[in-house]
Amino acid sequence: MHRTTEQHERHPIEALYRGLDAGDTDAVSVILKLRGETCDIDCLYCYEKRKEAPGGARIEAGQVRRLAELFRGRPLAVELHGGEPLSAGRDHVADVLGELAAQPTVVRVSMQTNGVLLDEQWLDLFDTLYPDLRIGISLDGDAAGNAWRVGYDGQPVYPRVTAALRLLADRGRKAGVIAAVTPAVLGRAEAVLDHLVGFEAVNAVSFVPCFDASVERATSAKGRRVPASRRLQDAAVRGVGGTAWAISPAQYAEFVLTATIRWISAGHFARIKLEPTVSTIRRLRGLDTAFCHFSDLKCDHVFTLYPDGRLGSCDELPWPQAQLTRLDETSDQDTVIAAQRRLPLLNQGKALMERCTTCSYRSTCGGGCVATRQRQDEAGDQDAYCDYRMRMVDGIAALLAQPAHPAGTWCRTVRWRPRTPNSMRDVADFLARWNSPDTPRHPVRLQTSAHGNINTVGLPGIQEADDLDPAHPQWTEAIEPGVRPLVDAVTRSWGLVTYDSCQGHPYPGMELEPAERRVGILPRDRAEYAQAAAALCRAITAVAPALPGAVEVTVGRAELTCEITAGTTPVLDLALRPARGYGWQAYSAAVDTATEAVADALRGETPAGDGGCCCLVQHTAAGVPS
Repeated sequence: MHRTTEQHERHPIEALYRGLDAGDTDAVSVILKLRGETCDIDCLYCYEKRKEAPGGARIEAGQVRRLAELFRGRPLAVELHGGEPLSAGRDHVADVLGELAAQPTVVRVSMQTNGVLLDEQWLDLFDTLYPDLRIGISLDGDAAGNAWRVGYDGQPVYPRVTAALRLLADRGRKAGVIAAVTPAVLGRAEAVLDHLVGFEAVNAVSFVPCFDASVERATSAKGRRVPASRRLQDAAVRGVGGTAWAISPAQYAEFVLTATIRWISAGHFARIKLEPTVSTIRRLRGLDTAFCHFSDLKCDHVFTLYPDGRLGSCDELPWPQAQLTRLDETSDQDTVIAAQRRLPLLNQGKALMERCTTCSYRSTCGGGCVATRQRQDEAGDQDAYCDYRMRMVDGIAALLAQPAHPAGTWCRTVRWRPRTPNSMRDVADFLARWNSPDTPRHPVRLQTSAHGNINTVGLPGIQEADDLDPAHPQWTEAIEPGVRPLVDAVTRSWGLVTYDSCQGHPYPGMELEPAERRVGILPRDRAEYAQAAAALCRAITAVAPALPGAVEVTVGRAELTCEITAGTTPVLDLALRPARGYGWQAYSAAVDTATEAVADALRGETPAGDGGCCCLVQHTAAGVPS
């Protein structure tokens, strides 16, 4: 059952999903369905045609002008979409582009086309009326990958689309490619990416998933004659195993990670932008992205206009449920905002994101796509969507930390667990001192709080503390007793650098959040990082069955910030945490026993050589390339 949340009430997910407010000047995206669902080809998986809305009409230049008036003072990013926008005809598209060019608030115009109609005359028109028009081409990789992109006759359109890409290259133009990930490309991510990169015109590739397992019937056909394409679609929907072009979230994550490894190893990153990889990287680095799946500007900041004047939210949401109002009946933004706040579909979607507010991945994932969440919820499998997003974040975080050792991408033990704050005054100086035991060490002030915290001021919580190394005379005195077995195993047995440690503090009777037992590892270089991560995975996997039930062990990837340079260094954090279903009292009673077991497991491993993690063994056994 859906729960609805009125969007005008203050809600914890506002950091993930920002509502439209007449008083702000945030940009909005407007998708212009120039011909509605009308298209000159008939892709079997087309979500627009599944809406079965009347086609044939065209958006007029006057409607474009009215949109600019409606969102007066707000930047507009406009996308010409369909169906197929070029099917509106040159004169009509010229009128629309001319109007867009005349609107000062329109900051960007793009066009998503199948490319079949693209020719010299179209490019001449674009050069004349809107030279900065961004062109996107729909192409699902190589010929085999485009099995679902056909004409009404059921024949592939791949040759005509690739001809359009060659024409763009001849004219010195660039284009982004949107490629649907279907079973036709699964297991071939490297070859598919290489093929797309091979087109000189391509400067961006966005892999989008076909999460269409819920599609149960073919799109209806107009007229008495059923096109060959619809017969193919009907067979694909009714086949054994469900919709033939659909993939699972787990399969998509696997594809994206494999493509990302290839993007890095082949040097493709120097020439093309890859999504959703780049947006994931930006969020891992704490940067913003315009991709709504990772941004807080979601459905309330995305609008779709149809030729008949229907104005609604994102076109990926189901229609007519996503319709907000009609353009000719809307006087100002306040009318649109009021319609958003009372629209059940948007309120239901926003309520589905409540789970994101307590997720440790929320600052990186950004909550994902609301429309996809709704489809997964209807299928009773929203967890699968969250699992794929976490899997993707974990894998890409591993690649950033150890790009020359991509095997870590497949580790499911070492996960992205950012810490805030997590900084050190001078990381390079600290490493230099650690590696130079003969350098003189100066005495430091150490005080112990009533709760066992050892730091400079002797107070509980996160406090200032000097960064010491094993050669410092006060090293042992500075390590809290409960965590010493772990620190000794990491520093003496493994020969690694620790940058932080804590024995754990429950803080009874205080407002402070309880602190877990942990030790932070600062690898000297990327190779040592990869070896340490793999060894931690092996050790933790081995010891897990012997741990007390109240304690679980996690290994997190994070970034340590240097306060002097503001640069970041990949680190690994080993933590003993209360297991699900157990409180801090049970945890505190069992954590020392768990610590000894983990320390023994660490001493039984070594972070050296080419030993992989346990997850890699399972991954390779499953037949997936490493």
